[in-house]
Amino acid sequence: MSKLNLNLIAGQWVDGQSEVENRNPSDLNDLIGNFAQASNEQIIETLAHARKAQIVWAEYGLERKSSALMAIGNELINRCDELGTLLSREEGKPFAEGRGEVYRAGQFFTYYAAETLRQLGESADSVRAGVEIDVHREPLGIVGVISPWNFPTATAAWKIAPALCYGNAVIWKPANLTPASAVALAEIIDRQDIPKGLFSLVMGSGATIGEQLISNPDLDAISFTGSVETGKQIATMAIQNFTKIQMEMGSKNALAIMDDCDIDLAVSIAVGGAFGGTGQKCTASSRLIVHKSIHDEFVEKLITSTKSMKVGHALDEGTQIGPVVSNSQLKSNLSYVKLGQEEGAELACGGEQLEMSTEGYYMSPGVFLNTRNEMRINREEMFAPLTSIIKVDSYEEALATVNDTNFGLTCGIATKSLARATHFRRNAKSGVVTVNLPTAGTDYHVPFGGRGDSSYGSREQGKAAAEFYTTVKTAYISAGDPQ
Repeated sequence: MSKLNLNLIAGQWVDGQSEVENRNPSDLNDLIGNFAQASNEQIIETLAHARKAQIVWAEYGLERKSSALMAIGNELINRCDELGTLLSREEGKPFAEGRGEVYRAGQFFTYYAAETLRQLGESADSVRAGVEIDVHREPLGIVGVISPWNFPTATAAWKIAPALCYGNAVIWKPANLTPASAVALAEIIDRQDIPKGLFSLVMGSGATIGEQLISNPDLDAISFTGSVETGKQIATMAIQNFTKIQMEMGSKNALAIMDDCDIDLAVSIAVGGAFGGTGQKCTASSRLIVHKSIHDEFVEKLITSTKSMKVGHALDEGTQIGPVVSNSQLKSNLSYVKLGQEEGAELACGGEQLEMSTEGYYMSPGVFLNTRNEMRINREEMFAPLTSIIKVDSYEEALATVNDTNFGLTCGIATKSLARATHFRRNAKSGVVTVNLPTAGTDYHVPFGGRGDSSYGSREQGKAAAEFYTTVKTAYISAGDPQ
């Protein structure tokens, strides 16, 4: 087995107890490689070495830490074509999106390289005479990172970079569907000036090594992105050891299309939000809530735009929608198409499995009409290139429909009214709100996270990340009598 298909355990690239096959969802004849699966014993070994390495890392000077993170970020940015090709090849998103993801991952590391130098505490006078107070943040210790397959490099980066920035060790368990991108990132991190064992890559299933990692009392924190069901299981296990947890889970994001909007712009942001990344985004616009006065015109233009999208091999020029990530995901998507029709929705276009020049998991983007918000296709996260139209009579009904969900990650509104946009921003019950922009697409230097079943724990990204990756220490100092 190639070195680059191995796990990084306690500072060494080593084989595992078994391996999994990784194939290109755009072309099932393209074998990317076989990747080692870590053992439970390797998890224990990794934790022991991580504890020692974290103590050393915490004592590194700020500039030394910053330089290591900057080097990681710069290499990702400089190699974004190469690594973006690899990402698209194994995950299925079009090359432009794969390249952009790797570039953005680099920006996460360069941002936190700078944040390493901006770790400032606070001072205060005590209510007691002659006593001063110092408040500062310290690292947690060892952070377990469990990342998803849909953004295999970017989501991992926005967890790993702040964890290292604030002085922690990291044990990363990536999704088994995208191991090649994980190994590529781990190899870059491993080559930097960091203590051996500070960063480890442990590949394997969530049901085996994932549970072994989460339930270990030596782990100080877990940052997870994935499904609500898995998140609840993690929370149940983590609480047994009082392990700190941060979880980003599913959503059912809505875009409200109002009667005063620019319809062409609204169609553009709806299509981009619904079908970008083949709809495999937690920020995808899966509910389009449309005012009745413009409903027919909007729907006509939306269907025309949706039908014109080019589905194809992720690396082919002009591809706008690649394959879905796996056969099981494709089956799930098609089952939701059938469910929507059984619930009474009209499938206006798409939603079909496609045969292309290469064997892969292709399907056409689909639009449901005449849907109700209580339908399962409007309550459950499908993670598919499918979106639903919900017709409403007023802005008030639109806002109420946007908020009528167990989730609350992102939502948006298309409107020319400043008053309406302001009211929506202040009353939409989600962690991220967009105005005349897709619900998908966020910046790296500001907080990201949701409400309800979408998120649990501290926000991610930007300076908000310090809340999760550090613990606060308050020190009281008496200088004594100066005489």
